[in-house]
Amino acid sequence: LESETNSRIQALQARIRPHFLFNCMNTIASLTRNQPQVAEATVQDLADLFRASLSDSQLRIPLRAELDLSRKYLQIEQLRLGERLTVIWEMDGVPQDALIPSLTVQPLVENAVYHGIEPLPEGGTIRISGRMDKNLILITIDNPILPNNARPHTQSNGMALQNIQQRLEAYYGKHGRLNVDRTDKRPDRYTVQISFPYLRSEV
Repeated sequence: LESETNSRIQALQARIRPHFLFNCMNTIASLTRNQPQVAEATVQDLADLFRASLSDSQLRIPLRAELDLSRKYLQIEQLRLGERLTVIWEMDGVPQDALIPSLTVQPLVENAVYHGIEPLPEGGTIRISGRMDKNLILITIDNPILPNNARPHTQSNGMALQNIQQRLEAYYGKHGRLNVDRTDKRPDRYTVQISFPYLRSEV
């Protein structure tokens, strides 16, 4: 059973491919002449993201490391989107030493940019918040979206969410969940929440 679960996790993690690669390379190319130091830092951030995507599929990392990956991703997108992208972090309510599967939060943040901020001419704000519910950690990503009849990339978004849901289940069983809040009362907002048990990292 353990071998089968590990194989499943490896197969699921292998499907994670950042959407923003080509945009990122274009951003780096545009910075090379005028802001070479920023271009170099962006290359390092990109390398860290891909190092994580190629890491051991059984790896669970401290939450602080997963959030750091998310911040590096957002730094790259901030260079491209400028004032169109605003991010609010509200993560003081969760322990930073909690173990989480690598590349769980970052793809959700990436979806919020790709499916939410990028299609909107005026951009918008992504809110990333966390809290504890007994022994469960809950992390919520909320972002603006286009109206229901004008959402691009919905199929790829569903595949990404299914991927993360399956990975959480593979690690935590019924205690690992992903929920989407998308109702007619909030047609211009999209909220996704993950929950998983608090297991403390020794690092």
